[in-house]
Amino acid sequence: MSKVNSVSNAKKLAFTGFFSALIFVFTAYLHIPTGAGYTHAGDGIIYLAACILPTPYAVASGIIGGVLADGLSGYVVWIPATAIIKGLTSLCFSNKGTKIISLRNILGIIPSMIICIAGYSFYEGIAMAGGYSAAALIAAFTQTPSYIIQIAASAVLYIASGMALDKIDFKKKIT
Repeated sequence: MSKVNSVSNAKKLAFTGFFSALIFVFTAYLHIPTGAGYTHAGDGIIYLAACILPTPYAVASGIIGGVLADGLSGYVVWIPATAIIKGLTSLCFSNKGTKIISLRNILGIIPSMIICIAGYSFYEGIAMAGGYSAAALIAAFTQTPSYIIQIAASAVLYIASGMALDKIDFKKKIT
């Protein structure tokens, strides 16, 4: 491996750790408890990481930050769902191009919202209820307004941060 590739890989790993830590902080410490879980803006950092890092690194940072937040906040039961959902959320965005904020990435918020709402609701309604129950699924989907608030807060954080970073050509400076 050349020295250039080593430096490039080290940068990617460093930024993966940095984004994992930010996701953890914005999820575990800046949240509002709601029903079975909590509402936070940590997903906004996942969106940002996915627009900056190559896909495998972005997926890793989303999973690491989200799982650490659940595990260290006392919501261990949610770790399996979080690992899958945050990994999939990262795939809704692209680091292609020179800008963080693009139409494609803004539209990525929509499938991310669907993954979040459906993923956590199905997990709560089936896995946590101990099996399929229509009543449990219906009850789980009552959390949808909290998830929408979470996605809206995350979208605002992502767009504001992304616009600020785009103004200073952040992606060009770190690659």
